[in-house]
Amino acid sequence: MLLYSENWDSAVKNQIGGFLLPVNMPTLEAPEERLRKFKYRGKDASVRRQQRIAVSLELRKAKKDEQALKRRNITSVSPDPSEHQNKGVSLTLQEIINGVNASDPELCFQATQAARKMLSQEKNPPLRLMVEAGLIPRLVEFLKSSPHPCLQFEAAWALTNIASGTSELTRAVVEGGAVQPLVELLSSPHMTVCEQAVWALGNIAGDGPEFRDNVISSNAIPYLLALASSNVPVTFLRNIAWTLSNLCRNKNPYPCDNSVKQMLPALFHLLQHQDSEVLSDTCWALSYLTEGCDERIGQVVDTGVLPRLVELMASSELNVLTPSLRTVGNIVTGTDHQTQLAIDAGVLSVLPQLLLHPRSSIQKEAAWALSNVAAGPCQHIQQLITCGALPPLVALLKNGEFKVQKEAVWTVANFTTGGTVDQLIQLVQSGVLEPLINLLTIQDTKIVIIILDVFSFILQAAEKISQKEHMCLLIEGLGGVDRIEALQLHENYQVALTASNIIERHFCEEEETGTTLPALDQDHEFLQHLTKTHQSSETSKPGTKP
Repeated sequence: MLLYSENWDSAVKNQIGGFLLPVNMPTLEAPEERLRKFKYRGKDASVRRQQRIAVSLELRKAKKDEQALKRRNITSVSPDPSEHQNKGVSLTLQEIINGVNASDPELCFQATQAARKMLSQEKNPPLRLMVEAGLIPRLVEFLKSSPHPCLQFEAAWALTNIASGTSELTRAVVEGGAVQPLVELLSSPHMTVCEQAVWALGNIAGDGPEFRDNVISSNAIPYLLALASSNVPVTFLRNIAWTLSNLCRNKNPYPCDNSVKQMLPALFHLLQHQDSEVLSDTCWALSYLTEGCDERIGQVVDTGVLPRLVELMASSELNVLTPSLRTVGNIVTGTDHQTQLAIDAGVLSVLPQLLLHPRSSIQKEAAWALSNVAAGPCQHIQQLITCGALPPLVALLKNGEFKVQKEAVWTVANFTTGGTVDQLIQLVQSGVLEPLINLLTIQDTKIVIIILDVFSFILQAAEKISQKEHMCLLIEGLGGVDRIEALQLHENYQVALTASNIIERHFCEEEETGTTLPALDQDHEFLQHLTKTHQSSETSKPGTKP
């Protein structure tokens, strides 16, 4: 739950001719990281993809960090002395119940305001108590009281905060009939009333797909889109963007196709804004819409958002960088054509830099995106090489946090299973062998098996150009043979079997044939070239193009 501090009572008092004056909304405090999901998806249905290592076909999920689905508006201590003279401040719960059920609009207002203040206190607001006291039906009635915009505002605020609670409390608001009156308030001539209705609907939609669809079916989207295209203050626009993001959120089911088509042009428009909070929620909305199948990704890509998303990936503001990177990462899980469109938009000019970002969460997402580019055809892999992604990738394998190293291993695995022999040679030349060998001692058996499969692919590629003996020597010189031999005794059967197969197939030839492998210092052009490149890669500047 994301909390806000702002005194709104002055806004209620500032009326001229019955119209509420616009006031500034509190500044959003978006969390640094939101819901994060990592997946491997096959790029097409080709036989070559189906034959890739089986573990790479499984979903890979990272620990999820909850996004702020709901927001509660919290009252700060007011410096206005007249506020303390308002008798609504000290009403008891029974007095509030009596007041909201009174026929005098002024008594209703005072009681509703007192209830709202209780619901807005920072610690332990009595959300459930207000529901159990039976206030929701009357608060919903007050939403319809157009002659009394102050009362509408206070009622909408109280319902906003109740809906910010548990799903049970949100359900009480929905089943109390609040959604349709709140949607109607989106066309209120009083800006603060309208804005509070947007906030309340955002909380309801954020609860899950059921209430999201309830808001959509109540025809909220056209009103929200009209507001987004109007000349509202940026603080209001932030709330609109956040509510739209909640209408895009959640799966099982996804939002209906018609609602997505309605929102996409507005999201494209909002993506051109300069405010970081508007951009952040707009990018999150697009990230939710690209989590689905290739057709859903195509709907987003077809709007032309990719160049702007790639531009935002270079943002210095984390709340913009994170969701823009996530969205582009989702897009490159799509078809080869969709991935190529991301490449054409310049994603490979940004990803190598993000692999070196000071935050490991960004490194991880960048490596995940790169792994899906590497899962494409050899043309995509070549563009990955050309953009200079291998040096920073190797640096992550050597020195990154383990969660980042795992994503880097997936990138290498996809590279080796889809790359040409020449591309695999360039991968070896980048210095990838040594950090992979060092990672063979980790406890994660899935990653160990993937690394062993990488060695199998590299050795098979070397065999095709009659250089397997020299590749074996290079691996042995880095301590790889000892590590692989030790894994033959691993407690995990699949690890032991994979290691044994590598040893038997690639490192026992001298015993079977009676031949002797060349010495490590043999003057062989291929081995020298590999060794020199491996050494130089350790001192070259990461991220530079070869």
